[in-house]
Amino acid sequence: MSARILASGRGWMVQDILCRAGPETAAFEEQHRAVAIAQVSEGTFQYRSSLGAAVLTPGAVMLGAPGVCYECGHEHGVGDRCTAFHFSAAVWEEIVAAVPGARRSAVTRPQLPPLEILAPLFAEAEAARDENDPAAFEEIALRLAGAVVGILADAPKRAREPSARDIKRVTAIVRTLAAQSEESYTLDDLAGRAAMSPYHFLRTFRQVVGLAPHQYLLRNRMHRAALRLKRSQDEISAIAFEAGFNDLSTFNRRFKKVTGVNPGAYRAGTSRR
Repeated sequence: MSARILASGRGWMVQDILCRAGPETAAFEEQHRAVAIAQVSEGTFQYRSSLGAAVLTPGAVMLGAPGVCYECGHEHGVGDRCTAFHFSAAVWEEIVAAVPGARRSAVTRPQLPPLEILAPLFAEAEAARDENDPAAFEEIALRLAGAVVGILADAPKRAREPSARDIKRVTAIVRTLAAQSEESYTLDDLAGRAAMSPYHFLRTFRQVVGLAPHQYLLRNRMHRAALRLKRSQDEISAIAFEAGFNDLSTFNRRFKKVTGVNPGAYRAGTSRR
């Protein structure tokens, strides 16, 4: 098995886990050190823990909690691949406290079946993994944890409306991101500026703006770059770097994803095909 760290931050980590075990591979007992939420993207395996047993298939979600012992088996096939999110107990409790209606934080079951509510988040995670975009994972991790907390606690789906104070705080951050979109920000940093916990800030920002901070920042950077492409003859690489993109190929790929054409064609006025 190989585990590659995709991103990490205060109290959380995301790994790309590739397992090549098969029917002839002996299972051995391991122990979760943190709250674990792992989505199976390829393959199948048998998961047995003190929380119960389950067969995990593509789209299903493995759950674990600190101190829970478990073992994985591959009696029916070879290999699997998972995107695994890990959360410290402190961060998990912060998220539980911020999820409307959540009253308990314990992970009491070994897995979740493929659920429609989680599918978009895992799709974003796989895209971030494949595009080597570690900055995207901080928001994905917290949104995923909040969604799983709600499922485990049977919390009501209707979220509380943000308070006037929180709206004011988020609006101040929005103005900062709009004015200085070329700067680098972490979710933890932005939440600290707003005097809010990261999960509460992320949830409130999405309610107020309609986008997560990372997506909002990318939109601003793209808008700024698009204006300069039309208004100047500056080198595309210079425009990309000054907009906050440290890699030209990443800028080109994301620009085409948003506009349908590459930056050069956009500047030349080539229409989307």
